[in-house]
Amino acid sequence: MENEIVMWAVLLLCILSITFMRQRHFELTEKTIQWPDALGLGLFTASGVAQSLALGMSPTVAVLMGTITGIFGGVLRDIVCNEIPVSFKDHRPYALCAVAGGVIYIVLAATDAEPWFCMTVCAVITVVFRMLAIWNNWVLPAWRKE
Repeated sequence: MENEIVMWAVLLLCILSITFMRQRHFELTEKTIQWPDALGLGLFTASGVAQSLALGMSPTVAVLMGTITGIFGGVLRDIVCNEIPVSFKDHRPYALCAVAGGVIYIVLAATDAEPWFCMTVCAVITVVFRMLAIWNNWVLPAWRKE
């Protein structure tokens, strides 16, 4: 982390939002967290792909690292809240959305697009795919227990 101020700002926002929600008695539901979760998935996927490429990793490894970076934030959030991580129990596409965004980043980077543009499009595609999956209730096949 290069800028510690961002970390402190996020921590302060977390404390303020918890305080505000308790005072107002808002019930945080799964639907409420889906937008910020999708946004975080997109931003961290784009960041992970960009960092991997900057370190000289292959495109395949960059997409994989972007996907892992994207889904791990949600996994940590759910573990801290003592919940089973959404990416483990929800059969709607989650990691697949991150992979799609990462692949778009690689394709755009191969055309010599500006890194900021690649990151933006990657994040937007990831968020849009995740929200479409939620709205349309797209489900991936699950293992059957027999």
